[in-house]
Amino acid sequence: MSDLWITILVAGVGTYLLRASFLAFADRLVDLPPLVERVLRQIPPAVLAALVVPQLVRPEGSLDLWQPELLAGMLAAIVSWKTRNIAATLVTGMAVLVVVERLV
Repeated sequence: MSDLWITILVAGVGTYLLRASFLAFADRLVDLPPLVERVLRQIPPAVLAALVVPQLVRPEGSLDLWQPELLAGMLAAIVSWKTRNIAATLVTGMAVLVVVERLV
């Protein structure tokens, strides 16, 4: 077996053990301090914003605030905020994007 395959296997086993250890010790993580819980609740929105916002304001790699994606994203965000409905958010965002792209 080559060094490459040994490295791949060790990395795979290491990844599996890290994930399995979290599940094995999850019962100890039940009682977190309130501050830690508050911080952990902010991670998903922060990650989502870090992934979505660059695609809305820099789709071609340069800053562009006058584009269909940004308008559709802003309107979808408003619909999501007001309705808390995923389907309405997706339909609004896609419909606005299609209509604006057809007009431009």
